[in-house]
Amino acid sequence: MTHAADQAGHAQRPGDSPARAVLEPAEIKRALTRIAHEILERTNGAGDVVLLGIPTRGVPLAHRLAERLEQVEGHPVPAGSLDITMYRDDLRLRPARALGHTEVPTAGIDDKIVVLVDDVLYSGRTVRAALDALGDVGRPRAVQLAVLVDRGHRELPIRPDYVGKNLPTSQREMVRVLLTEVDGQDAVLLEREDS
Repeated sequence: MTHAADQAGHAQRPGDSPARAVLEPAEIKRALTRIAHEILERTNGAGDVVLLGIPTRGVPLAHRLAERLEQVEGHPVPAGSLDITMYRDDLRLRPARALGHTEVPTAGIDDKIVVLVDDVLYSGRTVRAALDALGDVGRPRAVQLAVLVDRGHRELPIRPDYVGKNLPTSQREMVRVLLTEVDGQDAVLLEREDS
């Protein structure tokens, strides 16, 4: 199984199909602004919201959303990160990976509305791992999910609350999210994997 966040950093290999941009920087900005407004509507102003990004690209997305929420509401919305490395169900199938960093805002997550933020929703296994990790951090009142791209092909009964773009894909396609904070540019690319 290939995870979209793991795919994001791979350079194009000889023989690969060229990438097709499905979201440009302005479209990513609009999608995040729309998600921020949807969060405000569903949470009555985001007063009890904590955004936790799933590394790697979910973290800068969470911080971008926090900035937009603050711009609209006039109060800061805490954002942090949630490392899921030790909660993944594919640890024994993959090479060892470095532990990431979990950074929970000072006020914690107990009795808060936690919005998990990730770049791509695919099988749902990353989100399942995040829910397990979240249980070790605290007890939120509710947990919601925001993703920049929902590409389908769920293996678990997980559905996002907020979606930047629904992008139907085949199993042979790869979605690559590039963010300025990590990759030096903003883009969402669709590539076809060669067998």
